[in-house]
Amino acid sequence: MGTPKPRILPWLELQLNRGQLEGVAWVNESRTRFRIPWKHGLRHDAQQEDFGIFQAWAEATGAYVPGRDKPDPPTWKRNFRSALNRKDGLRLADDRSKDPHDPHKIYEFVNSGLPDRGECGRLGSQGFLAPLATSPPFPTGVGDFSQPDTSPDTSGGGSTSDTQEDILDELLGNMVLAPLPDSGPPGLAVAPEPYPQPLLNPSLDNPTSFPNLEPSENPLRRLLVPGEEWEFEVTAFYRGRQVFQQTISCPGGLRLVGSEVADRTLPGWPITLPDPGASLTDKGVMSYVRHVLSRLGGGLALWRAGQQLWAQRLGQCHTYWAVSEELLPNSGNGPDGEVPKDKEGGVLDLGPFIVDLITFTEGSGRSPRYTLWFCVGEPWPQDQPWTKRLVMVKVVPTCLRALVELARAGGASSLENTVELHISNSHPLSLTSDQYKAYLKDLVEDMDFQGPGEA
Repeated sequence: MGTPKPRILPWLELQLNRGQLEGVAWVNESRTRFRIPWKHGLRHDAQQEDFGIFQAWAEATGAYVPGRDKPDPPTWKRNFRSALNRKDGLRLADDRSKDPHDPHKIYEFVNSGLPDRGECGRLGSQGFLAPLATSPPFPTGVGDFSQPDTSPDTSGGGSTSDTQEDILDELLGNMVLAPLPDSGPPGLAVAPEPYPQPLLNPSLDNPTSFPNLEPSENPLRRLLVPGEEWEFEVTAFYRGRQVFQQTISCPGGLRLVGSEVADRTLPGWPITLPDPGASLTDKGVMSYVRHVLSRLGGGLALWRAGQQLWAQRLGQCHTYWAVSEELLPNSGNGPDGEVPKDKEGGVLDLGPFIVDLITFTEGSGRSPRYTLWFCVGEPWPQDQPWTKRLVMVKVVPTCLRALVELARAGGASSLENTVELHISNSHPLSLTSDQYKAYLKDLVEDMDFQGPGEA
């Protein structure tokens, strides 16, 4: 039987009381608040001691053995953060991770806080809680350490797949996947008239590079900046025949509509799917396709908010979606979901995509998928040829395609490659493979959004 994994909170209390790790300390006399150094690894002044608490946790959980494993501070930090975020009795009180002089975070124990040390037990040398024979029952929440840790190992130890699963779980747990009551929904709101003209196939005739790019100026962060317009390549198929393709960049996202007289008071730039009479000869099929298009109503809306792509149908036409290969939809496994009508629904998350992309650049795992396929007006073609469906639409976020193509071209080499992000206010970039990997890992750090237990 292997050595049990330490519990994060008693282990952390032990480190705080010892005071031997740089920057890790209690910040109030009641010992309910503490600070953790939180410096980005890409900062020019980053030192090994800045990651001391993360390395110590990795060693305590067996995820890192000095002399055997390669040091990996970004993974140490993600696993440490993941362990903290799973504790309901702990909240992020103050995020000062962007402080240029002293980046750190302040955490606070809430509700009952830590159990009383004298009554509930004692901490062993490795941070394991040893209950006393006369201990009263533990309170629920943050002090509930009485049961053995039987949860899956998310410390980063074990196989690579275990580590990636933990990172994905962490990202999914922290991301804003639903509208915040204070700021309103991330998506549909009536846009003012008139609509700004969309950018069709923006010119790349004058590429420029970022001169003397500092680590704090990670160009990939533009992917998450509010207001940055992503470019989409939209392709429509009627019974498997391509009938339409357009690359568009516009504020507020886009809407697939079946008529040019669609309601323009709705947000998103309307993209009118063509009449089938110009491409099909079968009158029966033409009639069915026209019926589907007529039922689109306000359209199928697609837009970006934060690190998520959202979709919503504004008409009567049921629509199913899946993230699949760019060349053809993965019809054998069924859809990933149905586009909702009465609310927005997430269809693509940038967080897991970036994590998979990092794995891919390191030579393991498959190329991450980024192409959205929509089956309009009919059930998803599960175990059937997708070419038999009346209307199929493919949407490619070209910025994600560019990131994957750069990963494929660069591999593990040091050759320079140029990438165009295909978003507004961006410039083509020349990055080495090592720079690219570093920027991707730094981008994951920027996806540390507040979870439900934080203020």
